[in-house]
Amino acid sequence: MSNFFEIFNPGQRYTREQLDAEKMLIVEADQGGTGPQPLDLESGSIVLRMPGRTYPEQMQTPLTPEPDDKDWTFVLDDRCAECGYSAADVDAHDLPTLVAAATAPWAAVLARPDVRERPEPRVWSALEYGCHVRDVLDVFTGRVALIRSEDDPTFANWDQDETALAERYWEQDPATVAAEIAVAGDRNAAAWADVTESEWTRTATRSNGSKFTIDTLGRYLLHDLRHHLHDVGA
Repeated sequence: MSNFFEIFNPGQRYTREQLDAEKMLIVEADQGGTGPQPLDLESGSIVLRMPGRTYPEQMQTPLTPEPDDKDWTFVLDDRCAECGYSAADVDAHDLPTLVAAATAPWAAVLARPDVRERPEPRVWSALEYGCHVRDVLDVFTGRVALIRSEDDPTFANWDQDETALAERYWEQDPATVAAEIAVAGDRNAAAWADVTESEWTRTATRSNGSKFTIDTLGRYLLHDLRHHLHDVGA
């Protein structure tokens, strides 16, 4: 019936066509605020974005966690009150197996639907902790090699918070990070397995002056790995 009246009222037909056209628009809420865009049904794909939802390409730099200035070398002598780790209970010869066990849970952790969510604004998400664990494994693999090749070397300072910002941990792909942890864990476990009996007492100095042997370095690393599992409830 409306089409009949439109014969005598072209303006009414124009109004109806405009309303129909508006039904074929979507709002793409991106950083630039582009507003309504034509719906291209021939492009093969349509992007629908819910208002207010954050997408990876829209992520902003999150708040930086408070610097951790605690000297964690105390765990070599005392049990960690937070995660329960006791270095005295660890035989460094078991490190290849223990490192593998401490890295295996990350595949499930990084598959969580809330892996990018921070429990508090200044506390890392499970994804950010996973990125850190991957990098810690590689840093300590390099340190084992350095102690074995040099007499009492000094480790270069490694700022974990600076690395997290530079590498934009919060934007990384969880599945990729899970695979990288598996590879880094295998490399690290192999490094401990390769240590000969006479090398366990070889020494090194951290940039803050703390002294390590290969033995204590390995047991110190294992605390880091287990503590971060505690951090993400794994």
